[in-house]
Amino acid sequence: MKVPGTVSPFLPLCQRLLPTKLAGLSVALLKATALEFAILAGHLLLYPSGITKERRVVPALPSPADDTTKLPTQAKPPVVLLHGFIDNRSVFLLLRRNLAQHGRQHIESLNYSPLTCDIRTAAELLGRHIEEICERTGHDRVDIVGHSLGGLIARYYAQCLGGDTHVRTLVTLGTPHSGTRVAPLMNAHPIVRQMRPGSTVIEELSRPAPGCRTQFVSFWSDLDHLMDPLEAACVEHPDLLAQNVRVSGVGHLALPVHPAVATGIRQALDTEEPMARPAARRGGLTVA
Repeated sequence: MKVPGTVSPFLPLCQRLLPTKLAGLSVALLKATALEFAILAGHLLLYPSGITKERRVVPALPSPADDTTKLPTQAKPPVVLLHGFIDNRSVFLLLRRNLAQHGRQHIESLNYSPLTCDIRTAAELLGRHIEEICERTGHDRVDIVGHSLGGLIARYYAQCLGGDTHVRTLVTLGTPHSGTRVAPLMNAHPIVRQMRPGSTVIEELSRPAPGCRTQFVSFWSDLDHLMDPLEAACVEHPDLLAQNVRVSGVGHLALPVHPAVATGIRQALDTEEPMARPAARRGGLTVA
C-alpha cells in the first residue's frame, strides 16, 4: 500500500539528493562496486590455487558402441583462457566450469609470468602454446577468451603475428584495445606503458590488417573502472571482423565471473564465422 505525501526512511540517500537519472547511475555504481569488492575478496582466496601450471586432461574418446548409436558431430575447437595483468588462471574457475557444462570438452587456462614486460614477447609465447595445443588435440584452430591484458596479448598474436591461422574466435573482456589512461602512477611498469593510448603496441594494432581471419568479440562494461575512456575496450578497426557488446551493471573484475556474461561468451563462441566482413557491430547485455 502506498501512502501519498510520505517518503520512506529506507529510500537510498542518493535517490533523495540526486536527480533521478544520476541517482539511478549511483545506485548501479554502488552495486557494481560492492560486487567488485566481493569478487576481489573471493579471488584473493583462490589466487594461490592458480599459481601452478594446470594439469592437462585429455578427453576420453568415445567407445565404438557409442559411435554406432550416435550421429557423428563435429568436435568444437579447444578453448584457451588467458588472464589479465598480475593475475593467474584461477580467475576463470567459474567460466571454465560453465563452458564445460555446455559442451566444451577441451579447455586450457594458460599462465604467463607476472614479470612479463612486453606484450609482443608474451604474444610469441602464446603462439607457441597455441601451436602445441593444435598439434596435441588434432584441431587446426582454437578459440580464445582473454581478460584485460590477456585479450590484448591474444589480439596481437592473431593480428600481428599471423595467429589468425590458428585462432578462430577471440573473445575479449575489458581489454584496452585502444589504450587506457587509468592509474598513471603505474607507468613505471613497461607493460602498463604499452597499454597506454599512443604506445607503439597500440599503434601497431591500428595498422591495416587485410585478410585477418579471426573473429573478434569484445565485451566492454559501462562501469569498468580500469578503462579510460570506457570505449577503449571496443575493437574499432576497418579490417577486422568485430562485434562489441556493451555490458551494463558490472565492473572489470566481474566480467570473467558473471553468469550472464558467460552466457554471452558461449553464444559468441558458438556463432559460425560470417562470410562477409562488415563494420564492427554493436550489441548490449544488461546483467544487473
